Amino acid sequence: MALEKITTVRGRAVSVPGDDIDTDRIIPARFMKCVTFDGLGEYVFYDVRKNEDGSDRDHPLNEERFRGATILLAGNNFGCGSSREHAPQAIYRAGFRGIIAEGFAEIFFGNSTQLGMPCVTAEGPDLEKLRAAVDADPETEVVIDLEKEAIRFGGEAIPGRIRDGARSVLLEGKWDPLQDLLDGAPKIDAVADRLAYIA
Repeated sequence: MALEKITTVRGRAVSVPGDDIDTDRIIPARFMKCVTFDGLGEYVFYDVRKNEDGSDRDHPLNEERFRGATILLAGNNFGCGSSREHAPQAIYRAGFRGIIAEGFAEIFFGNSTQLGMPCVTAEGPDLEKLRAAVDADPETEVVIDLEKEAIRFGGEAIPGRIRDGARSVLLEGKWDPLQDLLDGAPKIDAVADRLAYIA
């Protein structure tokens, strides 16, 4: 089954400021008791979004003007800490389809790519320009163009880099290794049929 070729991601954006935002801040460990990843989006950034009684704190993700944003803006070394795949799963299930940051932790980057959620890097000054535009007008459409490695918003464009391997699998619709394995089942069966010790 062919997966979607991801060439662009477009939508409104919201910024979660700060460097070194780790996976425990993205999804606190106590919410990882689930059997599936369904429902994790409700708990994304929970401890910085909510008070102990469950009421909202002052946080960009709680602001009505950013509700429905599908692109997350972050700082450097985003997704560091433990390698829990629940972190990108929570972000994805909260409705985000792309992340723009100054840099990403390696395992977080890989797990996000396997969800078809591009992690694109931008230089600090460019990212600040994007943040300012989004803050001034939350309705600003942000476009992540993976083919041209550019980020467009409000009549402007800034470079948006992504590693070649990740870019290739997203553009070719081969970002899910499990689907790749399933697609290769006929070839696996053909090889198995030729192996005497399996027959």
